Amino acid sequence: MDYFDFYDLPVCFVLDEGALRRKFLQKSKEFHPDFYTLDTEEKQEEILALSTKNNEAYKVLSDSKKRLKYILEQKGLLGDAAKNKMSPAFLMEMMEVNEAVMELQFDFDATKYEQIQKEVAAREASLEEKIQPLLENYTDKGEAEKTNLKKILDYYLEKRYLSRLHENLAKLEQGV
Repeated sequence: MDYFDFYDLPVCFVLDEGALRRKFLQKSKEFHPDFYTLDTEEKQEEILALSTKNNEAYKVLSDSKKRLKYILEQKGLLGDAAKNKMSPAFLMEMMEVNEAVMELQFDFDATKYEQIQKEVAAREASLEEKIQPLLENYTDKGEAEKTNLKKILDYYLEKRYLSRLHENLAKLEQGV
């Protein structure tokens, strides 16, 4: 049983946070180990497993980044690196940015650093703007699901790439 089924919620990228929290609290009370101290050892183990699952499910579903990754994994879209390829156009754009970052490693220039930061932030904002309607209107049914999931996967991979680029830039700035 996946996390959405566990909470009896529809599979979606943008969740009703209040509904999720209510389901979590309900399950927390229902599966609290203290209520089962007089039951058999097997029942106690079952309740402990359900309590653990409740905590794990809430941890994943309450975090939009983890939820996005979880859904893509559940749909079988995340896996080997060979399977998860980014678009050549995106990689070409990033090649130029990476070259600029490498240059900064040898000859740090604050102005260039700021320019790269702004360029990466603008790229992220553009990604977010384009994907938000798909995330908000996603349904787990219909013909458009595969096409939309592919776009969402592309977004996820590009966003992850840009996050690593931000981390590298932060390390570069700390090293100055």
